[in-house]
Amino acid sequence: MRHQITGFSNPTIKRLRSLREKKHRKREGLFLAEGLRILTEALDSGRAPRILVVVEGTDLHPLARKIEEATVAAGGDVIETSEAIIAKLSGKSNPQSIIGIYADHPVPLAELDRSTANIWLVVQALRDPGNLGTILRTGDAVGAGGLILIDDCVDPFSVEAVRASMGAVFTQTISLARWPDFLAWLRSGPGELVGTSLNTDKDYQAVTYKPPTFLLIGNEAQGLPEDYEADCDRLVKMPMMGKADSLNAAVAASVMAYEVLNQSRQR
Repeated sequence: MRHQITGFSNPTIKRLRSLREKKHRKREGLFLAEGLRILTEALDSGRAPRILVVVEGTDLHPLARKIEEATVAAGGDVIETSEAIIAKLSGKSNPQSIIGIYADHPVPLAELDRSTANIWLVVQALRDPGNLGTILRTGDAVGAGGLILIDDCVDPFSVEAVRASMGAVFTQTISLARWPDFLAWLRSGPGELVGTSLNTDKDYQAVTYKPPTFLLIGNEAQGLPEDYEADCDRLVKMPMMGKADSLNAAVAASVMAYEVLNQSRQR
């Protein structure tokens, strides 16, 4: 059953709008996703919204009706409201007509099964939500086991990161860890840690990657700390033929991931 809310000052609307801030997302354990494509990806991954918000008076797309039915079946709420309020929730002047509120879903390192995939993506101190969302999309595209966020990375459940992931935030396993904990977990089982760095002459295509391969991408501005590089099993770099000395972090992750994927396909 739908509930209609028309006032900006309504406590529920205020609560949902607060999810645009990390401290409120963390407190609530919830995050916001918008748009039919992303919400459909969520449903296909077995996740129904805790709360579904739709624009009043609109004829829902059949997929949106399916999402609404799943929300109700899972015991969630469906809110019908104005386009202006939807815009406030999404932070966009031209919002899409459907928004879902979901439980966040980070997975502890100890619960990761490294045997499920040949490729795992690891990022350290990543700051840009667009980069993080793009890396999630890359992980989905190459069949990665998941994305492990090391140290103080941007929130993977921010509106911007979720939007950039185009639904991959629901298809990819996400784990958060500090470096010593990650390293201890990694060394407790099989896995090769490969870092991208300017401090090596080893071409990324001159290496045979051993599954499972954990690809480590550093901060956009500083790259990887020296002691983190020292902990890698190998360092590689991509040739830079122009004046730029490095690639964007998300681009580097994509290039590396596809090289590992191509090698695994040829075995």
